[in-house]
Amino acid sequence: MDQADTALEGAKNGDMDGAPERVLGRPHVRIEGRAKVTGVALYASDRRVRSTAHAALVTSTIARGRIRSFDLAAAEAVPDLLGIFTHRDFAGAIAPVPHLMAGGYANSSHLPLGSDRVAYAGQIVALVVGRTPEAAARAAALVGVDYAPEPAAATFDDPGAETVRLADLKAHHEDIATGDPVAAWREAAARVQVRYTTPVQHHNPIELFTTCCAWEGDRLTVHEPSRYIGAVRHGLAAQLGLDPAQVQVVSGPIGGHFGSKFALAQYTAPVALAAKRLGCPVSLVPTRRQCFTIANHRPETRHDIRLSADRDGRFTGLVHAAEVVTSRFDPFAMEGADVTASLYACPAIRTEERAVRVDRNTPGPMRAPPEVPYLFALESAVDEMAWQLGLDPIELRRRNDTARDPVSGKPFSSRPLMACFDAGAAAFGWARRSSRPESRQVGTIRAGSWRVGLGCAASVRPVKIAAATMRLRLAADGTAEVACAHHEIGNGITTLLAMGAAEGLGVPLERVRVELGDTALPAAGLSGGSSTTTSLMSALALGCEQLRERLAREATAPDRPLAGRDPAGLRLAGGRLTAPGGGALPLAEAVALIDADGVEALAEFVPPGSAPDALDVLRRGHIGLTTGGDALKWAFGAQFAEVHVHAETGEIRVARLTGAFAAGRILNPLTARSQLLGGMIWGLGSALLEETVLDGAAYRNPDLAEYLVPTAMDTGAVEALLVPDPDETVNPLGVKGLGELGIIGVNAAIANAVYHATGRRIRTLPIRIEDML
Repeated sequence: MDQADTALEGAKNGDMDGAPERVLGRPHVRIEGRAKVTGVALYASDRRVRSTAHAALVTSTIARGRIRSFDLAAAEAVPDLLGIFTHRDFAGAIAPVPHLMAGGYANSSHLPLGSDRVAYAGQIVALVVGRTPEAAARAAALVGVDYAPEPAAATFDDPGAETVRLADLKAHHEDIATGDPVAAWREAAARVQVRYTTPVQHHNPIELFTTCCAWEGDRLTVHEPSRYIGAVRHGLAAQLGLDPAQVQVVSGPIGGHFGSKFALAQYTAPVALAAKRLGCPVSLVPTRRQCFTIANHRPETRHDIRLSADRDGRFTGLVHAAEVVTSRFDPFAMEGADVTASLYACPAIRTEERAVRVDRNTPGPMRAPPEVPYLFALESAVDEMAWQLGLDPIELRRRNDTARDPVSGKPFSSRPLMACFDAGAAAFGWARRSSRPESRQVGTIRAGSWRVGLGCAASVRPVKIAAATMRLRLAADGTAEVACAHHEIGNGITTLLAMGAAEGLGVPLERVRVELGDTALPAAGLSGGSSTTTSLMSALALGCEQLRERLAREATAPDRPLAGRDPAGLRLAGGRLTAPGGGALPLAEAVALIDADGVEALAEFVPPGSAPDALDVLRRGHIGLTTGGDALKWAFGAQFAEVHVHAETGEIRVARLTGAFAAGRILNPLTARSQLLGGMIWGLGSALLEETVLDGAAYRNPDLAEYLVPTAMDTGAVEALLVPDPDETVNPLGVKGLGELGIIGVNAAIANAVYHATGRRIRTLPIRIEDML
């Protein structure tokens, strides 16, 4: 629908009578899209200031030990070299700050240039600066480092790996214990007891992990792609002994993060110090291979599931014991058994979550951090139970659907899980599915040499929301401005904010300007947890309401044009402030009653149920996501996969993916579907392709030549359906967020389809050809 059609439809809905024109809920292309596809958009990595020098990294070749000495003679002979910095230059100059999840600001508390200690392979051991990128890279390649290596633990069960209870590592974590799963297991008619494992995976955004630091006196400006510039600002200030007001962080459109670019990186402070000492701006653009260790990753996990059921297929007991790898020095470990424990009705549940500390860099969030591995385990086990009982996998889930959390007893604010399965099954053609594995014909597909299988799985994601502040300005000429320190990560929030302002302030969409990604703007929090839309759009709605109320009060005051009218009845639309039953004031005149230049509001949104200091937490650059309340607030989905496995070669092809998703009110169906489709394709990669291979405690395939991600050739037909989910209790706008929902459950649906096609149950990801032979 184009702009003219939108305006016409709005007129049909009564907009000409003063009702706000409906913009939200209709599809709209991204307003920043043209700039991106034509190369006009300036990413943080594109920003350069005058006389910028260029940095390159030297990273460790051992996983644990210490540095004995450096040989810098050859590097120092490189023309256009400006400086080489090691721990001997920066030790004591950079103060440590805790991990963001431990009340600090950093994605890792380890200081790579803080001492001669090496804590993991790929750790930064030197920073080289040259007048050109080529000079810096050549000198970095010539830096010699003599190490004293020590034995290192890489992963599960390695000598020296330390296993700790998650409850001992994270103060807020509690394992779940309700009912008696042991008795349930003993008395069960059907039992599934299995282990599932998922691999190390790395984010590979197209825009690398870069920074550019420039000083003007004692003020530092940092251009860096980050999904939490507030944490970068406050963390850098703490590291360098500055007042946060002396640090400005600018992050324009971000070329992807998917969970990475997380808080304060440990390369930013060294680059800032190098810029200070050299007296010129310094830019760092690391190599793709270095990005595997200077940033975060999804760690490997393993899950021991014990699921029991009665003869009718109703679950009687669930035990989910999970282990996840983390670093020696940070308390980061993503817990997820709270979600698997609450998904289905079950009277007896135990969860046991542990972290295994090894000599690798600290992991971090990766899209749907706990749900992707944890739901792979549970949804695979549910499929195994369905086959054991001879039940359709959807029917088994239906029999165990629940309106209340089996752990806390709290109701779900809405529970459209089975509505998603019903809608998805109808669109996918699930009814044609054979009831036995190793089926050679499904529906109209001619199998030939290909075995065809269908699988399904649930997708669920708790809703998160955070405090946010936002400045709105409405000018007499009918233009509006929205400003916030949040980030455009490619999810279309710029367009959503423009749409919301257009509807809330009654101005044309093309007359709205959105400014994001600068700590000089009103504070906003982390771009993560699918909380961007829920948080920012709530703040925007609050700001629009404040502006409307202010204009209405002024226009209806004594001796004003609309004196005596009820301010609450006035509507702002079509460039006019309109009263019911007649009487209107042009926008320019309404604004001029307050200020001829324009009227402004600063919205400070605090989610219901937040801590009293939510705004203070936000302004100090700490995490403030909220998930609590009197009800469980979740988004739901159902994933369906059709998989073809070649009978002779074992080649696996995903012919179709269908997902049906219920995520509250959908504000822009066009960008929502795009988000879901992208997530589903990434889920395909999670199932069949993505794995960072360990070689000792080092990564063997840290590049896009050998780290496999889905391409167009790997992707068959993909369809995302939006299932109605009216939920007025989840937040003021009824929005649940869906950026991460699309990836969850795809890996399990594909694995379940592989079993249906071949009779082979694969419990370790990724599924490869050799698993089929």
